[in-house]
Amino acid sequence: MVNPTAGGRNCFNAVQDMLQRVDIDHLVYCTQDAHDATTFVSSMCSKHPDVRLRFYACGGDGTLNEVVSGLVDTSAEVTCIPFGSGNDYIKCWPNRDFTSLESLVAGTPQSVDLMKVNDRYCINVCNFGFEAEVCRTMQHVRRMPLIGGPMAYYTGIAHSLLYAMHTQCSIEVDGQKWREGDMLLGSAACGQYVGGGFRCAPRAIVDDGWLEVQSVDSIHLPRFLQVIGHYRAGRHLDMPEFSDIIHYTRARRVKIMSEHDLSVVIDGELLRNNVFNIECLPSKIKFVTPINK
Repeated sequence: MVNPTAGGRNCFNAVQDMLQRVDIDHLVYCTQDAHDATTFVSSMCSKHPDVRLRFYACGGDGTLNEVVSGLVDTSAEVTCIPFGSGNDYIKCWPNRDFTSLESLVAGTPQSVDLMKVNDRYCINVCNFGFEAEVCRTMQHVRRMPLIGGPMAYYTGIAHSLLYAMHTQCSIEVDGQKWREGDMLLGSAACGQYVGGGFRCAPRAIVDDGWLEVQSVDSIHLPRFLQVIGHYRAGRHLDMPEFSDIIHYTRARRVKIMSEHDLSVVIDGELLRNNVFNIECLPSKIKFVTPINK
């Protein structure tokens, strides 16, 4: 499943080169537009219910999300060959080489958790507030010189410092009110990373049946600058000096509510609504990790 626009370049030729080095029955499909991968994967699973299918999402987290969304409630397996700008989900396996098709072909699937966010699915992180505005800006500038590409996340941060430091909402966890008021950001996570390497949920485990939930209160710029480096490194939950503004819990279900439409990002895609119901679906997907060489 090749996304020809992932990461700002067409990876079709690179995928074809990889296929020259392995002996597997395969079909290469290039996606045409948004959600095309979901439709194609769902169709393939319906047409071949008795065939063992493994889908290789060649792109970023968004491509992986679309493929996963098409194979929910099937026996098909999925993995990812990273050609996107972020590739955050696979960072949960830091010592595995997802760029090696040979290692992926030899890999075995493990059952991992999935989130259902209203009527959509999310395999990595669902986040709102500051990070959602960062994502929106990243999507706008990612192919621009100087401020796009690997700098896109930092461009998004700069923009959000001006326009997205306050989000009014409330959060329920497992049916109980948890947080309410003026927030900088919040997230529910199965994976650990967003934004090309910011370790927002360092305690997340992909197959434990729990969502890692956190919120950060609105803060002024000097405090933000104190936090951001630790947030990137994943140290923020263990630092007592931030315990007054960073709140953490685990849950099976999360509900985010706002009086006005709220921006929420699932695996890099921006959604808008005033209510988001998030549910953990334990061991829902068979995800293949590469063997260690």
